[in-house]
Amino acid sequence: MAGSNRFASQRRVSLTGSERKPYPGESERTLGVAGRGTTATAPTGKDITVSVVVPPKAPYKMKEGPQERLSRATYAERHGANPASVELLQSFATEYGLSAEPTEQPGRCTVHLTGSVDAMQQAFGVSLAVHTTASGKSFRVREGAITIPESLNGHVVAVLGLDDRPQAQPHFRIAHPRATNVSYTPLQVAQLYGFPAGATASRQTIGLIELGGGYSTADLATYFQSLGLPAPTVTTVSVDGGTNAPGTSADGEVMLDIEVAASVATGAKVVVYFTPNTDQGFTDAISTAVHDTVNKPSVISISWGGPEPDWTTQATTAMNAACEAAAALGVTIVVACGDNGSTDGVSGTTNYVDFPASSPHVLACGGTKLVGSGSTIESEVVWNELALGEGATGGGVSDLFPLPSWQQNSNVPAPTTSGGGRGVPDVAGDADPSTGYTVDVDGQTQVIGGTSAVAPLWAALIALSNEQNGGTAGFVNPTLYGNNAGSAFHDITQGTNGGFSAGPGWDACSGQGSPSGAAIIQLLAATTTPAK
Repeated sequence: MAGSNRFASQRRVSLTGSERKPYPGESERTLGVAGRGTTATAPTGKDITVSVVVPPKAPYKMKEGPQERLSRATYAERHGANPASVELLQSFATEYGLSAEPTEQPGRCTVHLTGSVDAMQQAFGVSLAVHTTASGKSFRVREGAITIPESLNGHVVAVLGLDDRPQAQPHFRIAHPRATNVSYTPLQVAQLYGFPAGATASRQTIGLIELGGGYSTADLATYFQSLGLPAPTVTTVSVDGGTNAPGTSADGEVMLDIEVAASVATGAKVVVYFTPNTDQGFTDAISTAVHDTVNKPSVISISWGGPEPDWTTQATTAMNAACEAAAALGVTIVVACGDNGSTDGVSGTTNYVDFPASSPHVLACGGTKLVGSGSTIESEVVWNELALGEGATGGGVSDLFPLPSWQQNSNVPAPTTSGGGRGVPDVAGDADPSTGYTVDVDGQTQVIGGTSAVAPLWAALIALSNEQNGGTAGFVNPTLYGNNAGSAFHDITQGTNGGFSAGPGWDACSGQGSPSGAAIIQLLAATTTPAK
């Protein structure tokens, strides 16, 4: 340790919500790897960087009805990091031999601490280990709670990155060969949903959060040429060392997101925020995108997530706060709600929903099976191919977030926990891989579905709406649940996702329904305001 023992001599307290279950007591289903593997002590001399989330100067309070729109500069001035918390954390870091660097984005409440594993263990009262899976993948793990000196209590919201196990899954499904399969280009899906013909979004920027994989510019050029469209302008932003790294199965996610979003919202710029698949990376990527003063995305699409019980409370709190900031800035966040039915892939029969789709500050996207041609929908039901082992839309009731005011009249089923109640999804769209999207991945034409396709489809619709209405739609949920919103949706009334059934109006497998594109744009016109 360096300097005085001002903090070392204090009583230590547990950081609320930081508890990690013993590993490998958790299933490795989230990790996408097989076997339990081995665990060994982490090398104490290796340097690591953690993200410490501190409280804001003043919390942003969501209001009923239309939200006050703030510029990023005004938001930073009112709701940026509490200077007293940052100063205290810097003194703490110095004492424990850590370097402290507040984020360069003033609206974010994040300080990055860097130092050796040994220094981190002493600073946060944890024991770090390295777990190696049977397939050879390694990552740091910890168990129990993080502890901090008593004087830091209330000045630290979350410490992310001590444990860097994979946190989320991409929500895409590759179609299996079947005689009854049909597929569509994203443009054909948009036509079926009545998106305005010939509409463009040349003044819009769509942000994509990616926790792995990558894309090839040459492949994108080939794909868009096949659609008769110019290739989009795609920019990459590295978060926590994440890079555009094609060559893994996650390429399917990245290429699907870009190709759906950019072909439907023709002319829109696309910014891909690459980050490691950890709770730290995921949270930092969303926060980076929301507060990006260079690229300024007005809509952010997220096709990754994991069951609510797989997350620590500190991580969901920090990520939810980043999503709430988006509402203040007029940024819409759309999120895929998962491909494993009402249990969200957790073993057993208990129903769970996916996070961050369950955040009350995002538009959660469920999935359907869509059959039609031209502009005529012949049938549309809830996506459920569980009997064939090919997935189903997520959906249900959150255990973490209470029922939002805008869902009060939606007949959301009762929660199983006292703090829960938020219904998922909010909206839906074509997701069944047997009626999937024709895309190009690593030079190969594939048909892909999953709720991963629905998030960029809705992101593209929001971008088209922003362009046509001359502003930003921002937090759209209250409007999409309004009294006059029903006619803007195709109500899905048939099918189940395992634990929940479709019916008239909102339901826990298709939400409000799939979009009637032009009507959605008209509906959002009333609450669209100029970007700041």
